[in-house]
Amino acid sequence: MNGLSIFCGNANQKLAQDICQALAMPITEVLVGRFSEGEIRVQIKENIRGKDVFIIQPTCPPTNENLMELLILIDAARRASAKRITAVIPYYGYARQDRKDQPRVPITAKLVANLIAAAGTNRVLCMDLHANQIQGFFDIPVDHLYAINVLCDYFLSKKLKNTVIVTPDVGGLKMARAYAKRLGAGLAIVDKRRASPEKTEVMHVLGNVRGKNAIMVDDIVATGGSMIEAADVLKKKGVKSLYAAVSHGILSGPALDRIRNCDVLKEVVVTDSIPLKNPEKNPKVKVLSVAQLLADAIQRIHNEESISSLFEEPK
Repeated sequence: MNGLSIFCGNANQKLAQDICQALAMPITEVLVGRFSEGEIRVQIKENIRGKDVFIIQPTCPPTNENLMELLILIDAARRASAKRITAVIPYYGYARQDRKDQPRVPITAKLVANLIAAAGTNRVLCMDLHANQIQGFFDIPVDHLYAINVLCDYFLSKKLKNTVIVTPDVGGLKMARAYAKRLGAGLAIVDKRRASPEKTEVMHVLGNVRGKNAIMVDDIVATGGSMIEAADVLKKKGVKSLYAAVSHGILSGPALDRIRNCDVLKEVVVTDSIPLKNPEKNPKVKVLSVAQLLADAIQRIHNEESISSLFEEPK
């Protein structure tokens, strides 16, 4: 497409290539490397003067490295006289630090938003933010996409019977209700109390799950502790089988071992917003692509068309 340039850092090159393939256009050549002392080196190899630039860079682990790459790429594009710069951030790091829940702690999600805007970004395109209010942390336009249609289409293709949607916490009730409506399933809630940022204590299940095929939905799975604890409780409540639908599969620490060793958990379905290393070694983890969703959004933004149908909030 004329006047459009898409490039990326090192965070998720496969997703960027898939987006360009969906748009039937080449990816812009960019050097993103390191100097001998470890500082990030960036050079845009093609002319982007006056172009509509989209920089695809989720700020997934290593979060600080990928965030710094994004900021430097934005600055390089601005100094190369790009007409408009859109930061495409499929996974927004530091999103869980979105409020002061304890004394003397930062709101890092707001700090990151300030950094992205200050670097020279004109617009942000993201997907399944941990908290919707993060959109308001930016003083520039934000387009917020949802992976629910991609995930629901997959589970519809499995043709599961007697299903129930489970949310692992009350905060995810709105999302779970949207899944239940689209899949024609029941709804249940795992009531839990968090003992620390890394550890939760599951209490009980609200709703009928006995003899049902359960689909647990969440936006992020990191170490998998909450998910496995919820799975254990659901197993005791008589659930027939359990699947998980997660927008962002961080899968850090012991997550993959926990998933592998949980007998009631049949499959964890994630998107490719975060690259999964050696997916062939994790048969229980299924990766779905959101490249077409992001490509459609990029094309509509570039053509100054409405994208409301793509980021309509689940109800």
